Amino acid sequence: MVRFIARLLPVGGLALWLCLGGALAQTGDKLPAAPDYLGEIRRGADGRLVARPEDAISVQAIVPATMMVGPGEKITSIAEAARQARDGEVIEIRPGVYRGQPTVWTQNNLVIRGAGERPVMLADGKSAEGKAIWVVRGGKVRIENIEFRGARVADLNGAGIRFEKGSLTVRGCTFFDNEMGILTANRSELSLEVVDSEFGDAPRTQGDLHHLLYVGAIGKFTLRGSRFANGYLGHLVKSRARENHILYNMLVDGAGGKSSYELEFPNGGVAYVVGNTIGQSAGTDNPRLVSYGAEGPKWPENALYMAHNTLINDAHAGTFVNVRSDRMGADVEVWLLNNLTVGAGDLYKPSQGRFDGNRSVGRHELVDLGGIPLKLTNLSPLRGAVRPPGQAPGMELLPDAEFVFPVGTRRMRPTSLLAPGAFQ
Repeated sequence: MVRFIARLLPVGGLALWLCLGGALAQTGDKLPAAPDYLGEIRRGADGRLVARPEDAISVQAIVPATMMVGPGEKITSIAEAARQARDGEVIEIRPGVYRGQPTVWTQNNLVIRGAGERPVMLADGKSAEGKAIWVVRGGKVRIENIEFRGARVADLNGAGIRFEKGSLTVRGCTFFDNEMGILTANRSELSLEVVDSEFGDAPRTQGDLHHLLYVGAIGKFTLRGSRFANGYLGHLVKSRARENHILYNMLVDGAGGKSSYELEFPNGGVAYVVGNTIGQSAGTDNPRLVSYGAEGPKWPENALYMAHNTLINDAHAGTFVNVRSDRMGADVEVWLLNNLTVGAGDLYKPSQGRFDGNRSVGRHELVDLGGIPLKLTNLSPLRGAVRPPGQAPGMELLPDAEFVFPVGTRRMRPTSLLAPGAFQ
């Protein structure tokens, strides 16, 4: 039987089947039928075996590498790897600090991933094309488990990654001390997905704005399970995309942060903002947490759908959500449903749309998670106080996941005692 299963499953899937088979057999029919694929077993940087669930991996992640890069390999530099890479390569980078190796990637259907402990791309005063540590200008590209640090350029917008063509997925990466974490071009055919990644520590540069993540006028932007903190004068997340999916993230500036907006959509577009925690520091440079339409519309369709977010203001006053209907038009559609606000501030009430289930609480009414007041107590009278938010055009607004520290999400199913905010 084992030999038969071995012919059907990849190595990781076989290992997990062997580990779990006995336990599942003992439960009888008390559990639902197991999915065809549960995940895989991998060896971590410390040498221990770690089970990774299905939603933490990708099909690309289990494809064997076609090129190895780093100490002890035939190819030791990132630039040389980019020069030799061909369409369809799966490139693994060994752990280590790669100093001053700026790179331009132009290949299509490319997977670049760190092997084991996350390798660090340290700018060390150098940049590719005066833009970034890495410039991505291929077709379909996926980058996993890489750290980008210290990007600086003459224009003061040096990015960890400058994304200019095709579609890009960034998963499990970190961006620290860059003038911009990720910066995209303004091309409507581009799509960007950022998953389970961390952005922080904007440079303390006076007279310029350094956004941790700056998405230009692209077609689609998805941000999920990621964490942002310690901005400075610029925004944590700024997007001019036509379509935005901001799901289950932790956008909390922190005590040392001094960002402007935590989340901004300056040109409107369609924005689905569900299950996020968005927090403004006491030292904020701007009293607004979420801003929509400050520069007027760019796209033909414009709507803001915010449901089950927790909005925290540590400043003495502020605005939780600010919609510039004077620039977007009074008929712009805005739904604010089942959001939980903490601290002093105003919540925009739209003239066109839905406004229901939003509640305010004091910090003492919340349980800390990761040092941040996030979850209502079990005895909170707000449990069961709101109704399911329903569907916006094109998307279900009832959350089916929650953020988990330090990054990532876990699936969850809300009970009949539905509560406002990002955590049930």
